[in-house]
Amino acid sequence: MIVDADNLAVWYGRRRAIDGVSLRIDAGERILLTGRSGCGKSTLLRCLNGLIPHAIAGRLEGSLLVAGETPATAGIQRMASLVGMVFQNPGAQFFNLTVEEEVAAGPRNLGVEEVEVRRAVLWATSRLGLEGVRGRSIRTLSGGERQRLAIAAVLAMRPRLLVLDEPTSHLDVHGTRLLLETLASLNQDDGITVLVVEHRLGEVAHFTGRTIVMDAGGVAADGPTEDVFERRDWLMSLGLRRPAVTALQDWQELIVPNGSHPGKPVLEVRDVGVRLGTRPVLQDLSMELYEGEFAALVGDNGAGKSTLARVSAGMVKPRRGEVTWRQGRPRPGRDVALLFQEPGSQLFCDVVEDEVRLGPENCGDHSGEAVASALEATMLQDLRGRNVHRLSLGEQQRTALAALLAMRPRVLILDEPTVGQDWGHLERFMDFLVALNRTGTTVLLISHDFKLVHRYADRVLLLRGGRIVAEGTPAHRAGHGRHGREWNVDGLHAS
Repeated sequence: MIVDADNLAVWYGRRRAIDGVSLRIDAGERILLTGRSGCGKSTLLRCLNGLIPHAIAGRLEGSLLVAGETPATAGIQRMASLVGMVFQNPGAQFFNLTVEEEVAAGPRNLGVEEVEVRRAVLWATSRLGLEGVRGRSIRTLSGGERQRLAIAAVLAMRPRLLVLDEPTSHLDVHGTRLLLETLASLNQDDGITVLVVEHRLGEVAHFTGRTIVMDAGGVAADGPTEDVFERRDWLMSLGLRRPAVTALQDWQELIVPNGSHPGKPVLEVRDVGVRLGTRPVLQDLSMELYEGEFAALVGDNGAGKSTLARVSAGMVKPRRGEVTWRQGRPRPGRDVALLFQEPGSQLFCDVVEDEVRLGPENCGDHSGEAVASALEATMLQDLRGRNVHRLSLGEQQRTALAALLAMRPRVLILDEPTVGQDWGHLERFMDFLVALNRTGTTVLLISHDFKLVHRYADRVLLLRGGRIVAEGTPAHRAGHGRHGREWNVDGLHAS
């Protein structure tokens, strides 16, 4: 038996994050763990490898054995050789400069001989499709490439239990297929037990034989995946996405050119070129964003989507070409706001409400109206007094988004907002963005999520080879159009 938990509870101060979890996982299983954002999934994972209580303050009750060891007493170093953990935020576990050095670090720290370290690096990088970037600086990688690097670095240590926290969130179609094929091979050929935490249930439904659903810190369901997925109404009541098969098609096949544009350009990008080091990322790229539109930017990992977002937000100056705003030089936060893939890099306060208030009050707005509307839109009212460092990644993402919404930007750019979000939370704040968009705010969504793009975007732009190669209307839009709920966005009107 790999995991044996009996009546496990975890306390953060006076708050109980896990409540009486009893769970057994046998060697060789493939398991999906899911549940709404903030239900205790990440806390449970951090218990498995000893991060709680050794690195993260938390009080444990009950008992937990992992591969015959008690993580709370065995320590992090011992558990690292047994449990390979890939976090939601891959950047949080990088400690080296290049891809090759990062993958080699784990085996070296375990005392593996250098010739075996080299073999482990070659094996792990080839299994994750990273052969061509071994010598690259980590800082030049896309979000999806970083995700695959984090997995490769863990795989190189040949753990008995591999735990992946939302591994497909940054991956394109090819990357998702490659990952699931790799996990299946590792499970079948190497006997590694695999535990995958996901909100995008369709991608892993055919991979896992068992599904565990958590709610309010406890196990709400545990059984064969097909049986759990049959309870669709119940899953939807928990805010979980209906486990349908994702349309794994090329984006170019899912965009219908229509030749029309929704109004006047608010932003024009002309013949822009950007390099990261010596590598060209954007090449003679041209793009327009129109006033009041809801657009989506799509493309494979490494295509340059995040770079284009930073160029559009004024954070990266192109080597050539120009970026023109209709109203002159944009004011960061007020005219354009960018939600990063990794929310921790744009959180500056210790408390949720203080974070959301920071921007408006620095700009002289002390009314609190926009703050209240932003907290409601992101479902953070009950967490307004919570320490941001005690939040799940999904809750941190919503906090960062609320801070941007409270600034009432004219243009809002969202770089992979699905990270850490269950479908219920995601649908609610996306519907709010639709209402905000109807008041005139331009929205640019960057995502690999087909369902999200089809449901919400009016126009899709495909980035490939450093250029926009296709644009048009998303084909087969779910529900034949956007159908957001009614929202009061008076406090968030663009000024």
